[in-house]
Amino acid sequence: MSEELRSAELLGLLGADDFLRLVEAFGGTRLYVPRSGDTTEIAKHLGTAVATKLGNRYSGTYLRVPLAREQRARHYRGIGHSNADIARRLGMTETGVDKLFRRMPGKPAKGSRDPRQIDLFSNR
Repeated sequence: MSEELRSAELLGLLGADDFLRLVEAFGGTRLYVPRSGDTTEIAKHLGTAVATKLGNRYSGTYLRVPLAREQRARHYRGIGHSNADIARRLGMTETGVDKLFRRMPGKPAKGSRDPRQIDLFSNR
């Protein structure tokens, strides 16, 4: 299964927030998914609800957790991170982040504003 398909499947199973937490904690690794248990590595990092969802779908197998760089970059840009910060978070160069955004369909605008902040320079 390609990383893109695996990302889409996990995103559908877990939802955006838990998917992001999964790839930040385990991205790029093979992760053993036991049947259940509150003491598993998954439960320790992501909580029992996520561990249960993964256990119900993938129990007794190894899951190749995608890096999901595009999804993560889009998320980080959406909350106002700079390309330098995104590069550090993704383990890439700033040039790599620039290329990633250039190739991305429907790319987020550079310098996207954090929706929690007010606009000081809007026309009144």
